[in-house]
Amino acid sequence: MTQTPRYTPLVQSLPATVPFVGPETAERASGHPFTARLGANESAFGPSPRAITAMAAAAREVWMYGDPENHDLRVALAAHHGVTPDHIVVGEGIDGLLGYLVRLVVEPGDAVVTSGGAYPTFNFHVAGYGGVLHKVPYTGNHEDPEALLARASEVQPKLLYIANPDNPMGSHHPGAVIADMVTRLPEGVLMVLDEAYIDLAPPGTEAQIDADDPRVIRFRTFSKGYGMAGLRVGYAIAAPGLISAFNKVRNHFGMGRIAQAGALAALADQDWLAHVRTEVSAARARLADIARANGLTSLPSATNFLTIDCGANGDFARAVVRELAARGVFIRMPFVAPHDRCIRVSCGPATMLETFAAALPEALAAARG
Repeated sequence: MTQTPRYTPLVQSLPATVPFVGPETAERASGHPFTARLGANESAFGPSPRAITAMAAAAREVWMYGDPENHDLRVALAAHHGVTPDHIVVGEGIDGLLGYLVRLVVEPGDAVVTSGGAYPTFNFHVAGYGGVLHKVPYTGNHEDPEALLARASEVQPKLLYIANPDNPMGSHHPGAVIADMVTRLPEGVLMVLDEAYIDLAPPGTEAQIDADDPRVIRFRTFSKGYGMAGLRVGYAIAAPGLISAFNKVRNHFGMGRIAQAGALAALADQDWLAHVRTEVSAARARLADIARANGLTSLPSATNFLTIDCGANGDFARAVVRELAARGVFIRMPFVAPHDRCIRVSCGPATMLETFAAALPEALAAARG
């Protein structure tokens, strides 16, 4: 007898897919590993040595569950940001926390506003809970605050998502622009401010927003500047009432002891974060040189990746991505036209960048056919 679970109608209507295909999938398909992993915006410069030491020590205690309240990490994050622990929730990366937030507020049919081509995992969560996405186009290579606010006024969404700095284009708005957006949100709309790359952005990018403001929730991560993507540690800053609501739905044992110890030690080592910023800046400059040497145009970046305009269309850029993969170089590209004319290359150590530099001319030639 064949029997399947009684899925909800919503789940039955959804495709079984994921927002990103991981490099490991491509490696299994090709039968060989990548020699330059430059597609996932990880920090190949690695985590703080102090964090590595702390995680090694915590491994001896891994027989114990992690603190379900994430107390020590929340206290340290609160001190770092000048807020109270009641303003902080910790979770399984920004992706996990976005899922909890959507679960808290979005019911089938609820409107949510975002930008077409912006971070797709947020859209994945909204679809998973039956929300209706209303997308506005970018203006050039930037998310458009005015268009987002205008659409929010039209559809009165539960959530309005914006990333600053932005993925996949690497652009950013001054913090004052984001702070002004908060003051102009329609009544009842919650701004979802994704600041995954804020640790790598120029001065003035961080918006000055009161943590008690109930109109916004800010998301941060240890995956980028802190170099700990494999641990999945993210956190959000918001008014205590909203933070407390996360306790209704979050996985209270989702953060293991090693992750908590590593993040705590990484946060305490701001010198290492400054070192990574220097490395990222140098890598962005080198990637821009490589693009220029191949007749391509790099876009200004406030992140740990560089978006490079290939000067053609999405089909050509996809061919470049494929040809680079065939030469052992993993990169990604934006999903949506006209941004899919570009490729996106993560910063990394000099050896990886030189591998990319050597492969790019061959990949371009092969893509041009």
